Parts: sequence; structure tokens; C-alpha cells
Amino acid sequence: MAYTEIIYEVADRIATITLNRPDKLNAFTNTMLAELLAAFDEIDADDDVRAVIVTGAGRGFCAGADLSAGAETFSYGGEKGGGSGSASGGDGGSGANVGINDTLDERHRDGGGLLTLRIYECTKPVIAAINGPAVGVGATMTLPMDSRLAADNAKMGFVFARRGLVPEAASSWFLPKVVGLSKALEWVFTGRVFPVAEAHEAGLVRSLHPADELLDAARAIATEIAENTSAVSVAASRQMLWRMAAADHPMAAHQVDSRMILQLGRGADVAEGVMSFLEKRPAEFTMRPSSDMPPVFPWWEEKEF
Repeated sequence: MAYTEIIYEVADRIATITLNRPDKLNAFTNTMLAELLAAFDEIDADDDVRAVIVTGAGRGFCAGADLSAGAETFSYGGEKGGGSGSASGGDGGSGANVGINDTLDERHRDGGGLLTLRIYECTKPVIAAINGPAVGVGATMTLPMDSRLAADNAKMGFVFARRGLVPEAASSWFLPKVVGLSKALEWVFTGRVFPVAEAHEAGLVRSLHPADELLDAARAIATEIAENTSAVSVAASRQMLWRMAAADHPMAAHQVDSRMILQLGRGADVAEGVMSFLEKRPAEFTMRPSSDMPPVFPWWEEKEF
């Protein structure tokens, strides 16, 4: 796929996605949504990609979605006020120009949610390098990413209440898991834009960096993963940690752990991991997420364990 609103690059087994509308602070559009979904499909299909970095071109990460439609931005295809679109923009609010109404179907789904659910399903670790303002969908799209690093002068905001909207991109599920319910409610209720130092203090952001050092810091994490770990182990572990965060009882995690350990323990990567440790040499893992996941994966599609 030829991309026009993102840049997609792979080097040293790291995929870098750059939101690329710098003159609009990378405001989110339908085109950008489609391109991001396609890029994550490419990432999962390419076993040479071991980790992903998402960042923005220019001085912004993503300042929400494009509000150029004005007052009609959130009323797609229906009477004004009859359904909310999922775009927000400038320093706006929600996701892409796909509405949601009382008869939910594939034509009426929040675009930000389509993106965050796709990132959630990804088999590769995803790192956000937040290089500037991240507001509305610019903030919520980072929530299913596994680590968020930020430039020390960046700002963030969940501004939906200031646009008459509610949080989108499944952020009512993701945000409290990352920062706790109280802080999530405060940010959503006030809709204020806050310095990234506050996001760091609350645990939303892992670390702060001078702007010119941000990508190097993100690449250091991605490289550590790419050079030292089993791709299959990381893919399975990513899904286990995210999905077990919503489990009702630790027994669910114990069941999944047991089945995964049984299956992976018979595989080539575990044998290599053990022998490389005993022989004091770097491991050379060969199993591939596209073909060698344990037969119990994806376990969550089964009706019972």
C-alpha cells in the first residue's frame, strides 16, 4: 500500500510509523486511519519486524482529528446531533470520521476504536514516542501501546467533554487500567490539556526526554527486544498481560500460563534459550509468530479452557 499521511519504515527489525501531516499537527483523518490499520497488518505479517515505534512528523504527535467540517464534524449522514462522529481535531477530541448510532454496524463504528482495537491485537510490542501535543485521539491512540515515551515539552489532553463528546477509542477501558480510575476521571471530567510531566507522574508516560533524544530512547527499548528475545514468546506474553488485566480471577491467568508453558516448552525457542544460557552465548531464536504460535493461541476465542 502506498502511504500518503503516514511514513512507514523498517530498519534493524524495528518498524517506525510516523504520522505525517506536520502542517496540521498530524490531525487525524479517515485516510490516516486506513493507513494505520494497513500498517499494523503489514507489521503482523512481517516476521522480521520485532517492535514498533509510533511518532509524529514536525512539532506535534497528533493534535486530535481534523475539524475542518466545522459544526457538522460529528453528525455524519444523519440529522444534526443524531449521532456522534468519531473525528476530533486541531486540539479537538475523538477519532476518525466514522459515526456511531443506535443501530451499531460496521458502517457506524468509532474510528479511534477501530485503531486501538487493532493495536491491542498486534503481536509486536508497540512504543509511542510522543514528540509534541497529543490531544483527543492523539492521546487515546497511545493507550493500547505498551510503552509511552515523551518529549519533555509535550502536552496531552482528553478534551472530549469540552467538545460535548465522550471518550472514544475504547479509552474508557484502557485509560483507568493505565493510570487508575481517579486520575482517569479527573482528566476526562475537566477535559484540560496538561503538561506531559503530569502524565509522567501519573504513570501514563514512562519517561521524558529532550526532543532530539526521544527517538533514540525509543529505539533503545525496541532494540533490546529485537536483539535478545524470542518473537513468539513476546507475542504470546503481550496478549497474556493485556488480556489477563481484565480477568476476574488469577485462576484464568494460571490456566493460560500452564497451557502456554506446556506448549512452548516443547518448542525450538525454549531449547535454544536454555542452551544459549548454559553455553554462555547469544541466543538465536528461530520460531516465527506468523507460523509457530502455540496451538492453544488464541486461547480467548475458545468458549472454555
